[in-house]
Amino acid sequence: MAEAQTPQKPEGAEELERQGIQGIISALHTSTNPEVRAYAAYLLGKGKNPVVIQPLIMALADNNKSVREQAMLALVELGRSAVEPLAATMKDEKWVTRYRAAEALGKIADEKAVQPLVQGLKDNRDHVRYMAAKGLQVLGDSEALVPMIILLNDQNRFVRLMAVRALSAIGGKSAHEALAHALEIETDAQVREAITEAIK
Repeated sequence: MAEAQTPQKPEGAEELERQGIQGIISALHTSTNPEVRAYAAYLLGKGKNPVVIQPLIMALADNNKSVREQAMLALVELGRSAVEPLAATMKDEKWVTRYRAAEALGKIADEKAVQPLVQGLKDNRDHVRYMAAKGLQVLGDSEALVPMIILLNDQNRFVRLMAVRALSAIGGKSAHEALAHALEIETDAQVREAITEAIK
């Protein structure tokens, strides 16, 4: 499991560290300083208390990228207890929230993450499809085989590239045949190279 990286300590970090969970949650949601919000998310993840899951999921929609990333890493720290709430978050209306939820599910790599990530492969946003495929590459679950094969025709080359890597990880005859067929029609040099490597 990924270790939450320590964000830069903001001014007043020591005071924040002395706060109880509710005080840190309050800082996560109300501070106007993104460094404070990111540090609050980090502290909540370190505590590994499931009570912080929902506040952290809300922070996946923060308007600051580093806060969203830190909230995602904190949810990874919480492990299996965060999987079901993250699975529900894969239906959030904001694509950035779905993207970070998919990233967290992939990093937690629990078998219960497979189904929501498979759903993520059909997302209307290419960023989310990419991250769902990346998570499923780690899990290597055959349940993802058919939707992953469909992604070999995705409009976004990075999504296709990740689908190739995921299918290589899943393995088996069907994956190999699909990759061989994709090689015949793929025009992007980087994706072609990845397919060639995968079917060796």
